[in-house]
Amino acid sequence: MDWLFLLGIAIFFVGLMVSIGLHEIGHLLPAKLFGVRVTQYMVGFGPTLWSRRTGETEYGIKWLPLGGYIRMIGMLPPKPGDDPGKVRGGSTGPFQSLIETAREAALEEVRPGDENRVFYRKKWWQKVIVMSGGPAMNFVLAFFLYTLLLVGIGLPTYAPVVSPDTNTCVIPISEQRTECRPGDRPTPASQAGLKAGDKIVSLDGQRIETWDDATRIIRSHGAGPAELGIIRDGKAMTLQTTLIAQDRPKPGQPDVIERNVGFLGVLPTEVMQQQSFGEVFPYMAELTGRVAVSLVNLPEKMVGVWDAAFSGAERDPEGPVGVVGAGRMGGEILASDLTGVQKLFVFVNLLAGFNLAIGMFNLIPLLPLDGGHIAGGLWEGVKRAWARILRRPEPSYVDIAKVLPLTYALAIVMIVMAGLLVYADLINPLRLTG
Repeated sequence: MDWLFLLGIAIFFVGLMVSIGLHEIGHLLPAKLFGVRVTQYMVGFGPTLWSRRTGETEYGIKWLPLGGYIRMIGMLPPKPGDDPGKVRGGSTGPFQSLIETAREAALEEVRPGDENRVFYRKKWWQKVIVMSGGPAMNFVLAFFLYTLLLVGIGLPTYAPVVSPDTNTCVIPISEQRTECRPGDRPTPASQAGLKAGDKIVSLDGQRIETWDDATRIIRSHGAGPAELGIIRDGKAMTLQTTLIAQDRPKPGQPDVIERNVGFLGVLPTEVMQQQSFGEVFPYMAELTGRVAVSLVNLPEKMVGVWDAAFSGAERDPEGPVGVVGAGRMGGEILASDLTGVQKLFVFVNLLAGFNLAIGMFNLIPLLPLDGGHIAGGLWEGVKRAWARILRRPEPSYVDIAKVLPLTYALAIVMIVMAGLLVYADLINPLRLTG
């Protein structure tokens, strides 16, 4: 196996671990700020690889880079009417036993004097801030990476610069070939003497700045003589050419054919065009919308993953991918024939997209996700505000322990989905490069 492939996987997982670590710091900092006692901060799951205790918190790294957590005392309130320091035994059914066991686990680290340091006693808005901190950190990291992508590296775009891959002959679109044959007529570009690297700047006095400009102006010109303004080796030149009429695919709609449009016969060069800082906001907003749609369609997309895993169907490029598949993509990127800048672009884009997806997924208002705790905190705030309006006694804390059976069911579903993604990523991976 190529060492670059392995290095790419390693780099991706380091980036993933950093993202997970920052997510958990997003929870840790406000929790400590509001006085919640945090006993553990861990990146990863499974056996502990390294840890160190600083103050009252144990900081560590575990072997499996598949997530992370912070352990806050008193995440669940005691049973109503019971002593805050202990939970009464004696369940009335399997679900009640499950809930009471969870309450005991949440309170087992509560020591004398910690009564006001448990999570459930904090104000509703403090709970919301603590639980929103993780996804917020992912969004901040995604924004930073997308800023690096757009402003620092640039977006890939086609420039009106003649590519070395440009053919010197006219090949009708009905013929599925790329090589010239004897008897093929030369293109107007080759007859005019255009060379690879020439930048097209005008046609018959019409200014050309982008490849879209070049396509539109050349096609609308139609067949006939024209003056072609170019820049070659930094010098402005004018070439005489005669465009011909050809049937060509419509830009962005390859199945639609435009008849008898002007044809010069050049291919553009892909370049990285840097964007302004202001472009980051609409770019990330568009991607956020696409991720939201993907989350809504996640059950349907997982059916496609199942078909790809067990029926050999093709993986959906817009479908979900797990950490194993993303790590494999990182290896493919580094081992590919892309240029260094292109590799950096794809790598940063992959990591930024993962952070955006992780942040949004965690906002789903279901436990055990952060969004479930956020929803509980918001509901508590609504109840207390309503009680103040009606001048009623302040209601008790929202008891999210009551939905623990649903939480465990959702956790099982998430584990099954994660396992299916791992299997599909190994058997029928989604590839970025050919």
